[in-house]
Amino acid sequence: MKKLNYKHTISACFVGYIVQAIVCNFAPLLFVGWNKEFNISLVQLTSIITVTFFTQIVVDLIATKYADKVGYKNCLLISHGCSFLGFVLLAILPYTVKNVFAGIMASVMLYSIGSGLLEVLISPVVESCPTSNKAGAMSLLHSFYCWGSVLVIGASTLYMAVFGRENWRYLSYIWAGLALLNGIFFYFVPIKEPTKEDAKRDSKLFKSKFFYIAIILMICAGAAELAMSQWASTFAENGLHVSKTVGDLAGPMAFAILMGTGRVIFSKVSNKINIKKYLCMSAVVCIIAYLMAGCAKNPIVSLIGCAMCGLAVSAMWPGTISLSTDILKSGSTMLFGILALSGDVGCTMGPTLIGYITNLYHGDFKKGLLFAIMFPVIILISILGINKKKVR
Repeated sequence: MKKLNYKHTISACFVGYIVQAIVCNFAPLLFVGWNKEFNISLVQLTSIITVTFFTQIVVDLIATKYADKVGYKNCLLISHGCSFLGFVLLAILPYTVKNVFAGIMASVMLYSIGSGLLEVLISPVVESCPTSNKAGAMSLLHSFYCWGSVLVIGASTLYMAVFGRENWRYLSYIWAGLALLNGIFFYFVPIKEPTKEDAKRDSKLFKSKFFYIAIILMICAGAAELAMSQWASTFAENGLHVSKTVGDLAGPMAFAILMGTGRVIFSKVSNKINIKKYLCMSAVVCIIAYLMAGCAKNPIVSLIGCAMCGLAVSAMWPGTISLSTDILKSGSTMLFGILALSGDVGCTMGPTLIGYITNLYHGDFKKGLLFAIMFPVIILISILGINKKKVR
């Protein structure tokens, strides 16, 4: 067997982000079906999103402190094991326990533990690999989250169109298999473990003004991204009254394709551009996209807004990480862990607020999406603040 090198490690990290994308995007595609099959309410569906990312937040917090001690490789093996078991149980528990909602929640929590570990660990693992363009590698890494979203949305849409929505659980077994295989792959690839020098740099983080700006940017980046991606399928089907197949392809799948494309573009130009100006431009486009989705009376224009939002948010998460590692001169677990924690706070807050506001307005998703404009606005203001003063 040919000895594996760090190129294989980066490949395993790419697939790891695909696994995380499946964790974040698979359940929302089933919301309308679960509502009809199990009579799960909009508030309960919203809580599934909340629990997904709240679990990741808790895991982010724990992993930030203990991942160095447990070891990157051990944590990555645990993460894939949890993802595998979570998807398997998601296919089994709703049909074997009396409380269907509790069964779904238990499964969601288990695979969300795996996702939380992936979120904290994969970025520093890639950062530690010998590459010439760190910002480009980071953006390309995050593009695989988008391609994973395209995979799960496209494959799930095609599967349910052919075999019926009621047979969704067999898809869960397929995603479980992918998590298992990548976990085995991670067992064999080389991984550079953290050093004592990384720990020394951690103490300087909390003294930097930019560190706290980065936290705000990550919260709003996660909120702006997930507020749209988590509800796009349901918004298209229930709010715009298009078929599930059309809604999934023109809504969340188009969102994911444009977000992935935007991240690939960013990976190619990140070492040639001013990242702060790029993030400002992204925030402005995001505001326009949310206005199109929330205000347009024509469903086609609304769906274009949903898709365009994917391009707008593409650079927000990896761009903030690249900006942080450049300004703070750190690639430690602590930095990536806190940024991941902040991003997951936004991922929880964004779609949760949209869900509750939509419920407050009796199911009017347009009202909920308009509320989400606040997130790119805060990003724009925060970036402009960086330009006005020294932040180190």
